[in-house]
Amino acid sequence: MDVYEALYTTRAMRRITPDPIPEDVQKRILDAAVRSPSGGNQQAWRFMLIDDKQVIAALAPIYRRCLAQVWDLVYKERLIIANADPDEPENAQTLRVQRSAQWLADHFEEYPLLLASFSQSDPTGGSIHPATWSAMLAARAEGVGSAWTYAMVFELDPVLEILGVPKDEGWIFSSLVTFGYPTGVWGVAPRRPAHEVSYRNQWGQPVGFEIPEPLYPG
Repeated sequence: MDVYEALYTTRAMRRITPDPIPEDVQKRILDAAVRSPSGGNQQAWRFMLIDDKQVIAALAPIYRRCLAQVWDLVYKERLIIANADPDEPENAQTLRVQRSAQWLADHFEEYPLLLASFSQSDPTGGSIHPATWSAMLAARAEGVGSAWTYAMVFELDPVLEILGVPKDEGWIFSSLVTFGYPTGVWGVAPRRPAHEVSYRNQWGQPVGFEIPEPLYPG
C-alpha cells in the first residue's frame, strides 16, 4: 500500500465484524509497532494483545461506564449544543462521531482483538504513541480497522488488575486500540484545512500557503 494512502485513510473504523484477525496479521502489526522511534532507544514500552473473550467481556462494562463519563464530563456542553440543532453541519458531524463511539462501547464484546499499550515511567507518551500509531497504520495496510481510546482512564485500577499489570514497576497505561475488519468503506477523513490550524515561525502568523482540498489522491 502507498504510504500516503495509509496516512490519509487510517481513520477510526469502529463498526466491525467479529471475524478473527489471523496470527500472521497480528505479527505484522506488532512488528511494525516496535520499529517506531524510541527515545534513547530505551524501548520502555509493552504491548498486550487481547483476544480472550472472557477478558474482553470483563473489560466491556468498565469501558461503557467510562465512556458515559466522557459524554457527561468532557463533551457534555458540546452535545447539548449539537442536539439542540442537529441539522447544522458541524453539529451533525459531532453526533455522527458520538454514535460511532457509542457503537464501540455497545458492541465491545464483539471486537476480535484489542491492543493495550504501556510505557514505563514516561507520562509524555513520546515513544509509545508513535508506536501505537504505527500499529494502526500497519493494520490499515492489512485491511483491518482500528480505533484509539483512552476512556478507561476513569476506572484504570480495575482495568490494570484484569490485565495483570504489575503495580510497582512504573508502567503507565497509554491507550487501548480496537481492531476488526470494518463494515464500512475506507476514505479520507474530513478535516479543517492544514493552513487553518498551522502557523509559521510565530503564533498566529500564516503558514504561507493554502491547501483547500486533500492532496491525496494527488
